[in-house]
Amino acid sequence: MTNVRVGVMYDRDWAPEELPGFARRAEQLGVDDLWVVEDLGWNGGVSAAAVALGATQRLRVGIGIAPAPLRSPALLAMELATLARVFPGRLVAGVGHGVREWMESAGVAPGSPLALLEETITSVRALLRGERVELDGREVRLDGVKLVHPPAEVPPVVAGVVRPRSLELSGRVADGTLVAEGHGPRDLETTRELTAKGGAGAGHTLTVLSFACVGDDPGEVARILHPYTEGHGAWLGRPQEEVFTVSGTATQAADGVRDLAAAGAGTVVLRVVGPGPLRQLESVLTALGR
Repeated sequence: MTNVRVGVMYDRDWAPEELPGFARRAEQLGVDDLWVVEDLGWNGGVSAAAVALGATQRLRVGIGIAPAPLRSPALLAMELATLARVFPGRLVAGVGHGVREWMESAGVAPGSPLALLEETITSVRALLRGERVELDGREVRLDGVKLVHPPAEVPPVVAGVVRPRSLELSGRVADGTLVAEGHGPRDLETTRELTAKGGAGAGHTLTVLSFACVGDDPGEVARILHPYTEGHGAWLGRPQEEVFTVSGTATQAADGVRDLAAAGAGTVVLRVVGPGPLRQLESVLTALGR
């Protein structure tokens, strides 16, 4: 099998005080990544990442995703640099458009989401490299901002995006693309084509989030998955049965991870649903020979 990283998402609905214990157990099980969520009204992504990093020794932690409209590029770079200096090599920063309705409810919806995302990612990456940034953009203005403590090991900044123009933008300005739940191997072919059209090189990574439900009873697995695949299908604009998941028996779920890896995923992050998420995660890792 392609040497794919396997991660797990700490779901936004899970209590933040339980994150340290979950992260430690996930690390013990041998998972490579833990991804935290920043959705409006739930947990803060940077603070959750700090909690997970501080509770573990080697786990890589991803922020999936910081909505650009909610985050000043200067402040986001400062926060990321702090984590990257304290936990070198263990951070991935995801940045995206944010849900338009949520951004409107917070009073921060941009005039041009594409311009804002491009200017945010470009300036954050430059700040993390220790550069002094002068930018008078369409959505972002920085007048000679420079980090005093840039990280020695610059964390990758990836774009969490879905639509074609945004995927091209990711290929142009980001270190990688974070692919939302529901996208399968065939979708990754399109993702790679669009990011390559934007200019992505061989080093541009694909991190794929995927719903996962592991069990020996197909009917029970389908019942648990139903509200997730139904809601996500509506969001993606595709029939529910076409929402890809890493599910079924542990062997079937492991095959799903392998299929995503074969299609170009460098990291597969399981968003485990149903009871006993760590038990489910362990069964998949075991089936993968971890």
